[in-house]
This record gives sequence, C-alpha cells and structure tokens, in this order.
Amino acid sequence: MNIKEAMARVDGLRKEINKHSRAYHEFDKPMIADFEYDALMNELKELELEFPELDDPNSPTKRVGGEVLSIFKKVTHTIPLLSLDNAYNAEDLKAFDTRIRKELGEAPEYTVEYKIDGLTVALQYQLGKLTRGATRGDGITGEEVTHNVRTIKALPLVIDEPLDIEVRGEVFISKDNFLKLNEQQALLGKESFANPRNVAAGSLRQLDSKVASSRNLDVFIFDLISGVDSLNVTCQSEAFSKLNELGFKTASIEKFSKVDEIIAFTEKMVSVRHSLPYDIDGLVIKVNNFAQREALGYTAKSPRWAIAYKFPAELAKTVIREIQVQVGRTGVITPLAVFDPVVVAGSTISKATLHNQDYINEKDIRIGDTVLVQKAGDVIPAVVRVVLESRPENTENFVLPLKCPICETPTIRVDGEAALRCVNPVCPAKIQRLLMHFVSRTAMNIDGFGEALVEAFVEKGLIETIPDIYSLHEHTDELMSLEGFGEKSVKKLLDAIEESKSNDYYRLIVGLGIPLIGEKAAKTLAKHFPNMTLLRAANVEMLTAIDEIGEKMAKSLVNYFQNSESEVLIDRLMASGVNMTSSLVLADNGIFSGKTLVVTGTLVKYTRDEIKALIESNGGKAAGSVSAKTSYVVVGENAGSKADKAKQLGIVILTEDDFEALLNQS
Repeated sequence: MNIKEAMARVDGLRKEINKHSRAYHEFDKPMIADFEYDALMNELKELELEFPELDDPNSPTKRVGGEVLSIFKKVTHTIPLLSLDNAYNAEDLKAFDTRIRKELGEAPEYTVEYKIDGLTVALQYQLGKLTRGATRGDGITGEEVTHNVRTIKALPLVIDEPLDIEVRGEVFISKDNFLKLNEQQALLGKESFANPRNVAAGSLRQLDSKVASSRNLDVFIFDLISGVDSLNVTCQSEAFSKLNELGFKTASIEKFSKVDEIIAFTEKMVSVRHSLPYDIDGLVIKVNNFAQREALGYTAKSPRWAIAYKFPAELAKTVIREIQVQVGRTGVITPLAVFDPVVVAGSTISKATLHNQDYINEKDIRIGDTVLVQKAGDVIPAVVRVVLESRPENTENFVLPLKCPICETPTIRVDGEAALRCVNPVCPAKIQRLLMHFVSRTAMNIDGFGEALVEAFVEKGLIETIPDIYSLHEHTDELMSLEGFGEKSVKKLLDAIEESKSNDYYRLIVGLGIPLIGEKAAKTLAKHFPNMTLLRAANVEMLTAIDEIGEKMAKSLVNYFQNSESEVLIDRLMASGVNMTSSLVLADNGIFSGKTLVVTGTLVKYTRDEIKALIESNGGKAAGSVSAKTSYVVVGENAGSKADKAKQLGIVILTEDDFEALLNQS
C-alpha cells in the first residue's frame, strides 16, 4: 500500500470509527458488534504505525471515549477516567506479563475481575454521604446523573464511615430484569431493547429519575479513584474487602501469580460467563499492588498496569428459511425468523424475533438470506445483519400482513408505536396466548399445564376463557379420551388446578395479563390493596400514590377493571373459589422488615421460589450476593463461598430450621 492509498484508507477508517463511536457512546445504539469495531480500530492503529506521517492528534486512536450530551450538567473528573488496552488471546496476555516483569524487575501478583458490560460511573462521597454521580463521558468530562444513581438499590447513599472518597463502578441490569423489561416493551408495542448495556446507559441518561428507578439497575464498584490513604489499603484485593465492609457491592475477584494461571482462567470463563446472572464481555487483569502500579505509571490513554481481555465474538452464520407471524396476548403482531439451528453462547438457537416492520426494513431481512446471529446480552437470540454478498437471486422484501393471520381482522398501527396490532378482542390467538400466560410459572404456576395442553384444550373446545380452566373437572371423561392422558395424569392435572386456587392473589393479578402489570407490580399492588375488592375499587389517584405505580400503569389497571368482560371474568373466578386475598405485607411489617437475606446451598425444605416468597411476604428482601448490608444468610447443603464470606463479615447464618423458627415467632 502506497502513501496515497494509506491516506484514503486512514481517512475512511477515522470517519467510520467516529460514526460508530458516537452511536455507541452518545446515543447508546451500537450499529456493529464489538469485535467488528475493534477490528476497525486495530487496522487504523497499524496504519498509523506504518505511516507515521499520517498521525493526527484528533484520531480516534488518541481519544479515550465518547461525547457529553448537552442536556446534562457537565462534570470535570477529579482524576481522568482512562480506558484500558485490550488483549484478545493468550499471546497478548503473555506479552503484557513480560512487559510488566521487565519494567518492575520482579514477578507481580495479579487480580482478575469481571468486565461488567454496562456504563461506567464515578461516585463521590463526602463525610460518608453520596454527593455526586457522573458518567465517564470522554474520560475527562462526564455528565452528572446523581438523581438517577440514587435510585440504584445496591448503591449505599451513606457508607459506614464518614470518609471523603471517590469510587468507580459499572452500572448494569441483570439478565432476568432485562427479559422482564423487554416483555413490558412488547406489551406497550414498543421496540425491544437490543441488549442490557443499552438499558443501563439509557436509564442513567433519563431526565426523570422515576424511569431509572423502574429499570431495576444494579452496580458493581471496581476501583478507588481517590481516598486510598484514608482506607489504609495497599492493593486491589484489600481495597475490594474494604469496599465491601463499607457497604459497596463488588464483582468477583481472583488472585494469580502466574500468567499461565490467568490464561487458564480466561479459557474457563469463556463458557462459565453464560451462567452468570449478568453480562460480562471480558475480564480485567490488574497488578494488585498499588506501589507497583505507581512505578509502572500511565500512557496518555490507559494505565500501564492493567489490560482488558475481550472474550471471542459469539456470532454464528445461518440461513433464514421462514418468517413466521405470531399474535401476542395483547394483539401485537410479531415476526419471527426461523433459521438453520446454530450453537451460540452455549445453546442451540433456531429462531429470533424480528420485532416489527421497521426492524425488518432497517436490516433488509428477507427469507433465504444468510445472516449473522447472536444472543443479545447472552440471553435473547437476535439477527445482527444480513450477509448481502450471499443473498440468492429473486428474494423479495418481507411485509407484515395487513390482516391478522388468525382472525383476519385488519391490523392497525397506533401513532407513536412501532408494532402492528390485531384489535379483535376475541381473536383466538390472543385468547390462547393469554391462557398460556395464566397457567405459566410466573403467573398461577399450574404444574404440568404447559403450552401444548392449552393448545389441545382450546382445539377441543374445552376452554375458551380463563375461568374455564376451573371447570375442567366437569370434563374428566373428555380429558381421558385425549392422547397421552390416563386416569392418573388427569387427576394430577386437576389437583394442580385445584391447588392453584389457594395462590396468593398477586399471582392472579399477574395471570390476568393486564398491560404493563408484571410480577413486581402485582406484588406491590397486593401489599397496598390486600384483596381484589379493594383493588377493583381503586382509582388512578389512589394507585399513583404508590411510588412504584406510574400513571400509565394506573390507567391500564382502571381501564381493565372497568371493562364489563373483565368484571364477568373475575366474578366467575371468585365463584370458582380462586383466592382473592393476599398474605403479602408492606415492608414496615413482618419479621424480616428492613432486612436483606441471602440464600445459598441446596435446600431441603423449600424451593428457591418458595423461600424467596416467604422472605418477601415477611417484609424482607431476597438478595443474590453477600455484603456488609446483608442481615442473614440462609444456608443449605454445600453452601460454599457465600457462607464463608458471611462468616468473615460476622453476618448471622441461619439453617433452614433456624429460618423456620423465626417465621414461627412471627
């Protein structure tokens, strides 16, 4: 390549990288996968090294991060929040270790931490109180988001000692909460979020803190920006322990003295990371000792004592064979790509939602296309892009139907929504989806009553609406005539249906499929309106007086209960003996009021769902990790590291018998 060709390529790369960088950092809408972005950046770095005359101080290779949105107050960081150099393989890690050993003249100890895929924040505490939260921005200037970080329940607003410190953390959303949030988006007919990182970034940039609060954000603290001396720590592992003591939540940390051990750990984590409840896109390797870090120093862009190991890209190539059209329980028409099965992120996938017509048009997806697929956030299968050079001839643009594919009612698209909808209230597909939702685990949890049975019973005319489920005992002979059903299996199903009548009525609220009302909202409602009569009588003003219930949710509830069909449905359920009262209590009542409990190990007397429900119904919070804020740790067999950490922190450990004894006291 001559200088003229290099100049043209460098100019093109810089423009393309800046475009993608802005999409990712400023608008939280990445246009390409991380590995594709890294490939562009690496190519630019190599060309700038090969042709030093093309070096430019404004090149993206010289810049740490993104831009600051003008709608937020700008914050100049007390100490620049630098980015990290990347490692992609064992050779990169060995080269990093060789350089460190050479510069220090000795073998260091390393820490390895999870690289949480979220949004970095700097958090200032004065006299132990949170005074400011800011995004990283470009590393020098960020955006003040104090009003939103205050809504993160895992973040202490006041730490246990009156210290002046500043910490750095990563705000994220768990995989479970990400799935629930996208379910809510679907109910609203809105576009699904692409990945958990987008949710975290977008939530922190909301002007209304209620929006951030509703997203169930979480945070891991991973660094001390200032205040090392006041904490009296000399290394990263000590800092993590001290941060835990102060009430901060930190991610997993490991210590290694040999690079081969680090390499083995990275190889292990490539598959293990999929089992974590949150997203990590790599690991961060740091020199543990702070004095050695000072000796190694910094470049203009990054610390010389740390490196980020990026996991290999999890993309797979496949061919779309069909685009199916589904009708959801709220009438939303959703296209679904069906493709040749491929293994991605540890499991086989063969389908991915295409969300809506806008999504299909934007990516120009057609039947017969070769596409790259991934699991967004290691959870949701997604089509990343079409491999256009492999497109067969004579493919056609895909257009969603103008009529519902089930009942043929004309579909509509409401202004401001991305989704098409079937508005027929008695559309069989909507009714069937609602029935599936009602019997599901998150709703009435009727054991053995899966989608296949719902389909079979609807087809045979045994059930048409939700209350019909509780009349199935009147059709025992017809049930036993179905393929695969005998006397025992019919009895088992009918017993499970009968048992579901005694569920706490928050499960019924979930099962009714009221738009915008999921499990969390249903529990909140059941605590404030402990029976169905009170809830049905509530107006918008009464509902919005509850912090967790917004105006749209309140209107959705009122509209549902004012509907004559809903009134008949609930009256029929009541007549069938379905429980309409709640045993849930407000947080200021109950034996575990204001306390946080962690459950670990294999339980004998309870399932995880059962013990979580007991904790919450008695005023407590069921958490997943142990910290200084934990009140009790309930241990089963093979309790492991969480029990060990509880002992180190002096937290009360309960056996299942101890837990039961506390409940009996209450």
